[in-house]
Amino acid sequence: MQYKTIVLELLKERTELHEQLRQTRQLLPTLERLTEKLKISHDTWTAMLAQAKPGSDASQIASEALEMALKELVECLPPVSPQDDGETLDEAMAFIRSHTSNG
Repeated sequence: MQYKTIVLELLKERTELHEQLRQTRQLLPTLERLTEKLKISHDTWTAMLAQAKPGSDASQIASEALEMALKELVECLPPVSPQDDGETLDEAMAFIRSHTSNG
């Protein structure tokens, strides 16, 4: 599973945020935190679905779990177009930091 590739693409969709993270040299640390969050969420959903659907195909469970984990991750990211809801880049950065802190 290429979690980093998935997360990087999600960040690239948010071009202003991606550029700000790159310019402040926070892209890699943010990418790593979000990748770890996605992996943990995927593993958790996989385990929960395997218990809820015993005997189901493992690849189907993994796929469904990834969908759910991605949905959770996207919900904790700022919108693709921050301008659409009046959110500034600083607010987007603060939003990302608050949802990726290790504490």
